[in-house]
Amino acid sequence: MASGRIIFLNGTSSSGKSSIARELLRVVDDGVFFHLAVDSFNAMRTKRELGPAELDTALRQTRMGFHRSIAAMAEVGNDIVVDHVLSESWRLLDCLAVLRPQDVLFVGVRCSLDEVVRREQARGDRPSGLAAHQFELVHNHGDYDLECDTSKADARECAQHIKEFLPHRPMPTAFTRLRGRYLPGIPEA
Repeated sequence: MASGRIIFLNGTSSSGKSSIARELLRVVDDGVFFHLAVDSFNAMRTKRELGPAELDTALRQTRMGFHRSIAAMAEVGNDIVVDHVLSESWRLLDCLAVLRPQDVLFVGVRCSLDEVVRREQARGDRPSGLAAHQFELVHNHGDYDLECDTSKADARECAQHIKEFLPHRPMPTAFTRLRGRYLPGIPEA
């Protein structure tokens, strides 16, 4: 059974990842894609108040489970659009360890700082300053297969660009290059 393709969208909160993912589900016409979003996994967690240490543990376990869910879905042939925020280096390292790098199209979703701050305030469902805090962190690794800027193109245009790029993914992929850089002891599957 062939593994599924993974379109992995990485960007700050309010950068437009979820909007691009929804558009990708509309425009990509070769396969059946599922949108897996880290926010959806976080929303499944218990609603009781958690102390700082308990919350940190729960968030780390949630994200690790999210990464493995992506891998499991793709392993059995499902095509996936991932919506994630790689604002801590361990998150990228974990994804590099559990996802087949040749299956991943790694897309950087960029947006100007002023615009993500404006969107965050307009949304009202995020802690103030979250996007600004993440702004420098999410793209630290510096390697993508493709990038989109949602302050210059709307979600539909970004999705169309990704769709057109998908059949022409570079080999080696950004995930392959990043795995070689950060996890050289893990052989390519």
